[in-house]
Amino acid sequence: MMKHMKEKLNKTEISWILYDVGNSAFAMLISTTIPIFFQSLAAGASITEARTSGLWASVTAISVLILAILSPILGAIADYRGMKKPIFSTSLCISIMALLVLSFTEHWLVFLIVFVIARLSYSACNVFYDSMITDVTTDDRMDMVSSHGFAWGYIGSCLPFVAGIILIFTCPFGLSTAQATQISFLITAVWWVGMTVPLLKNVKQTYYLERSDHTFTHVFKRLGTTFQKLKSEKKILFFIIGYFCYIDGVYTIISLSTTYGGEVGIDSTSMILALLVTQIVAFPCAILSGKLAQKYGSLKLIRFFILCYIGICLFGYQLDKAWEFWVLAIAVGMCQGGIQSLSRAYYGKLIPKEEASEYFGFFDIFGKFADFFGPLIVAICAFLFGTSTYGILALALLFVIGFLFLRKSEKA
Repeated sequence: MMKHMKEKLNKTEISWILYDVGNSAFAMLISTTIPIFFQSLAAGASITEARTSGLWASVTAISVLILAILSPILGAIADYRGMKKPIFSTSLCISIMALLVLSFTEHWLVFLIVFVIARLSYSACNVFYDSMITDVTTDDRMDMVSSHGFAWGYIGSCLPFVAGIILIFTCPFGLSTAQATQISFLITAVWWVGMTVPLLKNVKQTYYLERSDHTFTHVFKRLGTTFQKLKSEKKILFFIIGYFCYIDGVYTIISLSTTYGGEVGIDSTSMILALLVTQIVAFPCAILSGKLAQKYGSLKLIRFFILCYIGICLFGYQLDKAWEFWVLAIAVGMCQGGIQSLSRAYYGKLIPKEEASEYFGFFDIFGKFADFFGPLIVAICAFLFGTSTYGILALALLFVIGFLFLRKSEKA
């Protein structure tokens, strides 16, 4: 009975988790519908496929660079008393407004510019949201709460996505495919706002730094101090370096799975269905990982998932059949929720609670650069060897390095 009560989520924790349910729908759009819609707008403006791909890659790189600069600064500001939720709310409003604009614009350049704004503000929201985990729960419940966030986020991403896909394929009421696609953006915006309301009402900033007359000038001094701390606190430093390596592999597998599947001959229908299966499988596995972490420790579970990913890379190297792609999708679904949620929770336990937003700003930098660095490795391998399969093996090496740094972090 006591064990059941310990695992029961309270109102504040549920409110925090629901935001994951909402914003995951936009994350799904970023990796699926939005790039496809942009390609159609660019094609309508007689822009070549090569230039379209180049434009999309460029704005992605620019977004990463801007976020790398802004995340720690905004995080440091948000750590002061009464600042976290207002900055989070502002970022959220910008995201929603940008998504609404995307729902109506038909000019490729306007769409591209507004998408950058939407992605930047969405990513800023994630920095503040992740740091709120220290406000909503205790260290001994952090693995469980973070895992529930990712788990329900997977389901949350599927529901509006499926609604949008049905709308796009059926085009009811005489809608064109483009109009149906833009309405799917509106559905996501409404879903995102609705799931955020409980967080805005029920989550309070528990840990904070007191403001002073020179708050904003102190922000940059704190950034320098925190950077020095990261270099001296070996446990955090080794973990975040290891995190950069293995999450690089995780994000690359997620973002390039459809491209790689197409290269080895998997049809688009199979890939879309496999993507949905990945999200559905990830739901129970993420929750299970949180429970197992309470028993065995989050760091052991993270290392176990890294070993699983090494196996996934080796299996992916020889992949050439549709059923193998499905096996790979299920395996990724079983691992990705656990490794992401437990990494967030473990980092939340290591850092000072009063400076959580600033530290999560640095955490976000490593995640964003990983999102850029991994695809670059695969692209270089594809250029050198004429196939991206060798890039999959290179990702296995990243997981090995990440595993070794986690061992160093544990011993520090």
